Amino acid sequence: MCEYINTSERCQKANRKHGEKYGLIQHLEEPKHPWETINMDWVTGPVPGGKENFNSFLIIVDRISKRVRCLPCHKEDTAMNTALLFWNNIISTCGVPQVIISDMDLKFPLEIRNNLYEMLGTKLAFSTAYHPQTDGLGKRIIQTMENILR
Repeated sequence: MCEYINTSERCQKANRKHGEKYGLIQHLEEPKHPWETINMDWVTGPVPGGKENFNSFLIIVDRISKRVRCLPCHKEDTAMNTALLFWNNIISTCGVPQVIISDMDLKFPLEIRNNLYEMLGTKLAFSTAYHPQTDGLGKRIIQTMENILR
């Protein structure tokens, strides 16, 4: 019976695989030093505040120390503004991270992101959209910060 099913054209068409095969889940390697691996996410929506009417935040979490940097910014900021914000507040004070875990946020276009990370020698790890288990620690801290800021 199995041989018939495996050789029958009709059975093969009816049982064909749909979609692509996905890769295996990969464990995030534990960092050895502070600011070696970070999580990065944007939070929008808090009430505008400060002299510059900030309406968004870039939240960065160090995976080993759990320290949080909450950088005020604007929803309208360009990728260049975001890169400068990251450079001035993270790289200049904490050093260049080896791994950055982030979602596929449109605020930082993939082309610019890849060029920046290649220039810095940083590995980019994407978290799965709508699947906080991908990076529970980072997402939980970011969720707590969102609640505090709103």
